[in-house]
Amino acid sequence: MLAHVEDTGLAPPPAGGRAASFDAFYATNAPRLVRQLHAMTGDLADAQDCVQEACARAWQRWDRLQQYDAPEAWVRTVAWNLAVSRARRVRTAARALLRSGPPADVPALSPDHVALVHALRALPADQRRALVLHHLADLPVAQVAQETGVPVGTVKARLSRGRAALALHLTEEASRG
Repeated sequence: MLAHVEDTGLAPPPAGGRAASFDAFYATNAPRLVRQLHAMTGDLADAQDCVQEACARAWQRWDRLQQYDAPEAWVRTVAWNLAVSRARRVRTAARALLRSGPPADVPALSPDHVALVHALRALPADQRRALVLHHLADLPVAQVAQETGVPVGTVKARLSRGRAALALHLTEEASRG
């Protein structure tokens, strides 16, 4: 390796290779790129997200990019394109929201609904999921089994245990209230 470096006049790669080279690039350039993109977009959080995404894409191509005269320019361009795409999506969503008008009034939650949600939260996740899919989404036991990736017997057991635990929680809730 050294003979090759001396013959070609190329500097040896930094210690640690590809990762160390990218780490040095990132540490040197990312803060500056965030400041630049923040100035261009006016949104610091968006600038940080876009630069981070652009740097992740640069890492995937680092073997090629590190050979560029200005890999920072590539990252800045990608970050800018990401910011523009995000701004377009926001504008499109805002226009769609304006076209659809204000959302319909949502009725207040009843005390029974609040108690049910509170009781469901107290159940193990697998029982809660089975109860919601079967009773609230009106899925048959076989479809719940397919969707959750467990046998039908397991779904039936979860439903039975979940109903018993739910009844206990709701009874306790009613006695407290």
